[in-house]
Amino acid sequence: MFVVQRRRGYVTGVQTTLRATGPLPADQAWERYADLDRWSHWAPQISGVSVTDSAGPDTRRLGTGLRGSVRAAGVVGLPFEVTAVDETARTWSWRVSAGPVTLHLDHRVEEARADDGPRVRSRTWLRTTGPAVVVLPYAPLAFIALHSLLLDR
Repeated sequence: MFVVQRRRGYVTGVQTTLRATGPLPADQAWERYADLDRWSHWAPQISGVSVTDSAGPDTRRLGTGLRGSVRAAGVVGLPFEVTAVDETARTWSWRVSAGPVTLHLDHRVEEARADDGPRVRSRTWLRTTGPAVVVLPYAPLAFIALHSLLLDR
């Protein structure tokens, strides 16, 4: 789903919301998000995560205020800051920058719904907001990553 944001008569950015379902239980899917060392296993666009400023004693786990750099395509280090984490609700948000461009990403993992079918044990969504020139090409990669996150492997 694509939502165009408008301000003063011109398009300032876009927001995409991507959704996926899968066989992995929601608690296990959340752990794949929460453990930074697991990101490169399910997100093909991420080859590593470095932490520069931790909000708590566990520097390799999501936490509000966590800062670092996510390595994309094995070469580009993009600075990030985790802006919110709610482990109980299984939600988290972060900002990722590339020069003057900033993306805002919101994530959630949920239990499957009764109408999802017998093989679906979890659902996830990602809302990405930023300049269209970055958000739209990122959407296919993010879509693959969301599905990979929920695979039972």
